[in-house]
Amino acid sequence: MLVGGEGTRLRPLTLATPKQMLPIIEHTMLERVLSGLAAHGIDEAVLSLGYLPDAFRRAYPDGEAAGVRLFYAVEPEPLDTAGAIRFAADAARIDETFLVVNGDVLTDLDFSTLVRFHRRTGAEGTLRLFPVQDPSAFGVVDTDAEGRVRAFIEKPPPGEAPTNLINAGAYVFEPRVLQRIGLGERTSIERTTFPAMVADGVLFAMADPAYWLDTGTPADFLQAHMDLLSGTRPGPPCEGAHRLASGVWATGNPGVDGEAFAPSFLGAGARIAPGARVEGSVIGRGSVVDAGAVVTGSVLMARTYVGVDAHVDGSVLGDDAMVGEGSQLRPISVIGPGVEIDRGSVVDGQRVPG
Repeated sequence: MLVGGEGTRLRPLTLATPKQMLPIIEHTMLERVLSGLAAHGIDEAVLSLGYLPDAFRRAYPDGEAAGVRLFYAVEPEPLDTAGAIRFAADAARIDETFLVVNGDVLTDLDFSTLVRFHRRTGAEGTLRLFPVQDPSAFGVVDTDAEGRVRAFIEKPPPGEAPTNLINAGAYVFEPRVLQRIGLGERTSIERTTFPAMVADGVLFAMADPAYWLDTGTPADFLQAHMDLLSGTRPGPPCEGAHRLASGVWATGNPGVDGEAFAPSFLGAGARIAPGARVEGSVIGRGSVVDAGAVVTGSVLMARTYVGVDAHVDGSVLGDDAMVGEGSQLRPISVIGPGVEIDRGSVVDGQRVPG
């Protein structure tokens, strides 16, 4: 699993925390990815680490998460996607068919079907493809009728794309793929390895419309939460969650003296004060939305505080952040952990600290 990136698009949340260790409603992003793999019988994962690797070791000192055994491979320097795959595979001595996934992509992909397709075609490598409405915003993957990849086409002009299928960042590889990547070399799988495999006719792809979301931006990070709350991804949003009479999901017994409207989630010890309103939001454990405050379409992590008559709309607050009385946070503002927003402030789509 590739988890070595710095998560620059999610700063300041990722200044001291790897992106994959950020919570998506009570569970880290990493745990949600691993749970999807475990559901298809995968019981061991190699984490290709680079940025803040000790955060993973501290979180999972027993080397296990979501029922999956973890092996840590820490890159001595950034090696890009292909280089990271080769380094991690060598460190774990992989010598059989293996999966590669991005640790910041949430999906309900049927990995078992992807592996069966890979073996049926005799491919050296197989990609999972995902259909999108506007392929001009992505790089699309053109295949023949058997699924053999013919070309990668980067951001084709509107109306000119041969397909609407994009690379979704989930791969099945045979060990011989590793011989295409120099050990210790900084190499991109997308720009270098895949084109060489296409030229040799050994790269295949399978389309699958199952849920897929790259969580790399603040907007997508918010969307990941809303998809769990709205039922776009079915089932409870997290382990131990139950519904209150209002239909709001919760863990523990939050204090709701104000109004909380579904789809929302309240963590254990969260408090909605009299006259406050929460709608379509995640209020993390121990967080407080004080009297007269309004929180809509937002994610408040643990122990945050939204002051009296403050308005928070379409924003993300890191652990222990505080929003002063009467302040306004407009979409898409990102407030770092422990940051205090002065009373009466207006934060309009900014990142604090920037």
